[in-house]
Amino acid sequence: METEIKYPIPPFTAETARDKVQLAEDAWNSQDPEKVSKAYTIDTEWRNRSQFVNGREEVVAFLTEKWQKEKNYKLRKELWAFTDNKIAVRFEYEYQNAEGAWIRAYGNENWEFNEQGLMQKRYASINDLPIDESERRL
Repeated sequence: METEIKYPIPPFTAETARDKVQLAEDAWNSQDPEKVSKAYTIDTEWRNRSQFVNGREEVVAFLTEKWQKEKNYKLRKELWAFTDNKIAVRFEYEYQNAEGAWIRAYGNENWEFNEQGLMQKRYASINDLPIDESERRL
């Protein structure tokens, strides 16, 4: 059993679910893989697009590689729905790829938390859309 606690903890209210989403947005925008990984259980399970990531160590490796490829990354998350220990979010983020082209990614995530407020499951569906720099919103 994990003894770490990551507030807010379930069961979520509208306010605490919004807080949890904002904390996630802030952490991801830090582009610090170690910091981000601390929000997840040691044995967390992810599906990110078609990739499966298991455990904090793989989360750190995944995010390190992601942010090496996605330059000028900026993310915005929005609470979509919540229940006792689950949250659904919509999100968009923008970044530049290795060739300098701008991309906007849209998606949805489903999150499940343990009693200590650590995310144990994260399922993300994401679509990319090439954009002109003049179309950036973030």
